[in-house]
Amino acid sequence: MRPQLLTIEVTRLDAGTARLRLTGDLDFDTAPELIEAAAGVRADGHRALIVDLGGVGLCDSSGLSAFVVLSQGGAGPVRLAGVSARLQQLLDRTGLAELLAVEEQPATDAVDDVREVG
Repeated sequence: MRPQLLTIEVTRLDAGTARLRLTGDLDFDTAPELIEAAAGVRADGHRALIVDLGGVGLCDSSGLSAFVVLSQGGAGPVRLAGVSARLQQLLDRTGLAELLAVEEQPATDAVDDVREVG
């Protein structure tokens, strides 16, 4: 299987927060791109980062290491969003779920059954 190139879409949400939306594989070859993109938005004054991983197909140990680098930089908080069940399991097993702020995923298989009585 051919690796997917990583694309990073940066959205500046307000004066202090930026969202980095990742699509593709976050691995040894592409993790430095995430670190560089985060450094760039932080240099612009956006200290708080939301890293949206909804489009990430693969995340290896280099990707996990990049999350640690971003969070340990002391420049501002880092929150992971769009974390797949597989990546959440990896974060749990490595203990990084306790170190990193991870947004809870809404239950997608729950269906509200609303009936009108009358």
